[in-house]
Amino acid sequence: MDLVQFAQTLYKRINVRQDDISTYLTSGAAQDYETYRSLVGELQGLTFIREEMKTLLENSEDDVESIFIDT
Repeated sequence: MDLVQFAQTLYKRINVRQDDISTYLTSGAAQDYETYRSLVGELQGLTFIREEMKTLLENSEDDVESIFIDT
């Protein structure tokens, strides 16, 4: 697996997890405040990582959008 495939796969998995957490939270399924806080923290972390990946790849790739277009 080359760097582009790795980045695409990881980006896709991050998006799927973010969508799962968002759906879970918006459906009111968090059983208690501790669970809610934990999931919001995970969501924030995933968002940070996704943006950092994009920034780092923009510094090394001319067309970063083409890397993530298929995700």
